[in-house]
Amino acid sequence: LNSMVVVLPSSKSLDLNWNYGSMLGMILFFQIFTGFLLSFFYSNDSLLAFDSVQYIMYDVNYGWLYRVFHFNGASLFFVFLYLHFFKGLFNSSYRLSLVWLSGVFIIFFVILEAFMGYVLVWAQMSFWACVVITSLLSVVPFFGGDLVLWVWGGFTVSGATLKLFFAVHFLLPWFIFVLVVFHLIMLHVTGSTSVLSGFGDYDKIGFFPYYWLKDSYNLVVWLFFFVFVFSCPFVLGDPEMFLLANYLMSPVHIVPEWYFLFAYAIL
Repeated sequence: LNSMVVVLPSSKSLDLNWNYGSMLGMILFFQIFTGFLLSFFYSNDSLLAFDSVQYIMYDVNYGWLYRVFHFNGASLFFVFLYLHFFKGLFNSSYRLSLVWLSGVFIIFFVILEAFMGYVLVWAQMSFWACVVITSLLSVVPFFGGDLVLWVWGGFTVSGATLKLFFAVHFLLPWFIFVLVVFHLIMLHVTGSTSVLSGFGDYDKIGFFPYYWLKDSYNLVVWLFFFVFVFSCPFVLGDPEMFLLANYLMSPVHIVPEWYFLFAYAIL
C-alpha cells in the first residue's frame, strides 16, 4: 500500500487533468453510500416503487437530501468519466492495454448501472425508456427474443423486470469497485501516460505529498456540486420523471438523461 499511494514514482508533468480519476473514485464511494441509504426505504414492487420514492422525498428524515445527492451525483460522475476518457485519448493511454481495457469495461458497467438506477424510479419516462432499450436486445441473432423475455421476466416490462433491475443495481457497484481497484493497480504498475513525460524514473517524484495536495483540490468541485444541488436539485430531470408510469400511453418524446444522449443520437 505504501508503494502505491506514498512513495509511488510519479511524473512531475501531471497537471490537474489527472485529478479526474481520483475525483471519480470519490464520487463512486459517494454514490454507493447514498444509494445504500436509499435502499432501506425503496420498494422494488411495481405498485409501490414510485410511491416509495415520494415517501423518501417527503417522509423520511433527510430522505430528500439522500435522493438529490444520488440523483445529481450520477451526472457529476459522468462529467468526470467523459473528461477522464477524453484525457486518456489525448495522451494515448490506450498504449497501456490492461489499464485501457479495464477502463472500457468500467465505462460499460457504469452505463448499465446508471440506466438501471434510472428505471428504478418507475416514472413515466424511465418506464418507457426501459421498454425501448430492452427491446433492442431482440436484434441479437438467434436468441434475441428469448433474451428480451428473460430480462423482462415475462412478455412485457413488469414488476419482475423491476426486481431484476434493483438486484443488479444494488450488486453491480461492488463489481465496479473491484474493476476500479484492478484499474488502479495496473496504472500504478505501468505508470501514467503524458505527452510531456517518458516512462523512465529519472525525472519523477514521490506521490506523497505533492499529488495528495493536488487531489485535495477536488474539494473545490464538491463545494460547487453542493451549491448546485441545493440551488436547483432537479434542473437536470425530465418533467415526465415526476409522473407515475402509465403502461397504456407513452410520452410524446422518449428522451434519456443528458449523459446518454450520445447513444440516443446513434438511435
